[in-house]
Amino acid sequence: MTYDHIRPVSKNGENGIPSARIYVDSNGNTTYLTAKNTARIMKERNWQSVMVISQYFHIPRSKLALNKFGVSQVYSAHANFYELRDIYSTAREVVGYASYLFRQR
Repeated sequence: MTYDHIRPVSKNGENGIPSARIYVDSNGNTTYLTAKNTARIMKERNWQSVMVISQYFHIPRSKLALNKFGVSQVYSAHANFYELRDIYSTAREVVGYASYLFRQR
């Protein structure tokens, strides 16, 4: 199976991470679908861990979704800046996290 929508980023190894090791899921319309795709690809390629890079308030839900699909080694990173709109986004993520918590695979 091919994943045309999942591709390495085109930048040259920023921050010490080779660009060939960074994948972007362009069809990840939801966190749930990205987690599902990621888990399937990791299993096929025998990968043991994944790093989620997103806004700080989105990382807990991303980790939860990956855990639901059997990915237990999930690392994360986020930028160290905050904006006023993060108040709304954080509240939204609390609701999103709760819905994922009780969601079945």
